[in-house]
Amino acid sequence: MDAVRVALLREALAGTEWLRAARGFAGTLRTSVGAHGGGLLLVGTAAYEPWHLAAHLDEEAAWSGAAELCPTLVRHRVPAGAPAHLSIGLGRLEAARRGETLLVVAPERPGEGLLERVHDARRGGATVLALDGRDDARHGDLHTLAHDALAVPASAELDLETVQHLVSAAAGENAPPAARGRRFRDRLARLADQLTAPPPDRW
Repeated sequence: MDAVRVALLREALAGTEWLRAARGFAGTLRTSVGAHGGGLLLVGTAAYEPWHLAAHLDEEAAWSGAAELCPTLVRHRVPAGAPAHLSIGLGRLEAARRGETLLVVAPERPGEGLLERVHDARRGGATVLALDGRDDARHGDLHTLAHDALAVPASAELDLETVQHLVSAAAGENAPPAARGRRFRDRLARLADQLTAPPPDRW
């Protein structure tokens, strides 16, 4: 990667707590999926599907050897002819059970239907994590349901998309011994490349 990309990323992160916050949230995610082993469910809102996060978590799972980070994308609408791995509807949340982890990404206020299903997942024993654009009490219901949450208000130095990149990069930090040789700066270099690259194909 070139020096300009490194400089831009460092400038974006300078003086912020986002690296620490993203690492802390990613650590909770990693611990949950690693300790419970039940799989990772990833869902957005009716207006937003977290394609980028799904693709990058899948990449981190392969790169770090932590297969448990590979998510199942849960969709509000499944179009006809969608491949099997992209055909998981919201009913999957109602079936979530102890040992599974549910990560909710919500740039805007989640609809009541989604909140009800998240409540079902938590009641079934799943660990619920939330990554959202909360800047007031509008997301309070989601944060009440979540075991851990990271909010990215509109006034933050970084946007929600960038924080998703930080979380996915940090999620693979504590890899198995064979993968531990690479340092976090290498991940930041990969992150900078991702941030300046075209969007991945729909996962």
